Amino acid sequence: MTARNRELAALLFVGVVGSTAFASAWIASSGELTADWVVWVGVLLALYLAAHVVTRVTVPFADPTLLPLAGLLTAVGLTVIYGLDPVNARKQVVWVAIGLAVYAATLLWLRHDYRVLERYKYLFGVSAIALLLLPSVPGLGERINGVRLWVQAGPLQFQPGELAKVLLIVFLAAYLRDKRESLAQGRLKDLGPLLAIWGAAMLVLVQTSDLGSALLSFGIFLAMLYAATGRLLYVAAGLALFVAGATAVHSALARVQQRVTVWLHPWTDEKVYCAINGKLELRQNCDSYQLVKSLYSIANGGYGGTGLGRGTFETIDGTPLIPYLNTDFVYSAIAQELGLIGAAGVLLAYLVLVARGMRIALIARDGFSKLLAAGLTFGVALQTFIIVGGVLRVVPLTGITLPFVSYGGSSILSNFVVLALLMLVSNRAVTAQRR
Repeated sequence: MTARNRELAALLFVGVVGSTAFASAWIASSGELTADWVVWVGVLLALYLAAHVVTRVTVPFADPTLLPLAGLLTAVGLTVIYGLDPVNARKQVVWVAIGLAVYAATLLWLRHDYRVLERYKYLFGVSAIALLLLPSVPGLGERINGVRLWVQAGPLQFQPGELAKVLLIVFLAAYLRDKRESLAQGRLKDLGPLLAIWGAAMLVLVQTSDLGSALLSFGIFLAMLYAATGRLLYVAAGLALFVAGATAVHSALARVQQRVTVWLHPWTDEKVYCAINGKLELRQNCDSYQLVKSLYSIANGGYGGTGLGRGTFETIDGTPLIPYLNTDFVYSAIAQELGLIGAAGVLLAYLVLVARGMRIALIARDGFSKLLAAGLTFGVALQTFIIVGGVLRVVPLTGITLPFVSYGGSSILSNFVVLALLMLVSNRAVTAQRR
């Protein structure tokens, strides 16, 4: 069976699983199984089949597991979001459609040779830094849940950091391919980008008050630097710089101090100062309210979960128990409705996606392709770890999204660009092997 036929078979299997899951959520929401749910499933399946056709034409030898994995994750996200808010689910279907269109457009645009991106590496690098700083522009950036990650442009609201992540990876893949030998030899004049990106990460942390975005950007850089040079010394030096900078910022910014305090001590027995209303409150009823309710939600799921569409996320009067549930805390909703088993299954899907991405990096022939695939894959892995780790209280809570699952257009679009680039690298690598 050819790679594309395996991909088609996997997509049809995902369609069956997704249809069953969405039907369960539909019944829980409406109390009956009508034919209307078929429209939702049919639209999503048709979109992915159209993307499969474009994939078959443009990258016939690419990895056959990536697109079905993306389909599985988007199906999980749409099903959970529908149970939370059908209106948001309809919007998310539109964003998935646009994302798949962007995926197809990227494949068609770069099908002959995606390595043309190397020529514009400095443009990508400058654009990435500019996008990261865009939310801090007065009158343009918008502070949500205490951090500046969003930009409001008329009726549209987007998170520029998602696109900045992709541009940063393209820049680093091109730059490190050129400088990897001199960097491996430890030439000081080529360490400028290390200090520049460290400074940019610290600036992002100061301007946005968000440790997650800075950690994601700098973590991608360190991983790609190690992949290019193989020197742990650079990683150790980079981590030391980041810890030193984060410590300094923690001492200077009250918002960062609050995030760390909430992470370390979400519960209190005595009332403490509440930054939200300026009064004395138990921390679990104020600053750490989101995190604590999220942990209760996960615990309520147990091993098997409450069932899709049957989670408890509102009070009797309709007040949300967990603010921003379909974006920052969607994993806690998954854990409650699917339980430990289902939540672990979602993480397993990410692990398979990361494993396939790293395999693509290993079989790629040229340095730019190797670094590009490794950087894109590590970006997905680190972003998943940061958001899931924040929800589970492994790391401080951040406002970034869960790839392919969380509600939001900017995240969906950037993830499908990542998927398209991985498919392009995979197709070129396999084609070279077949010659």
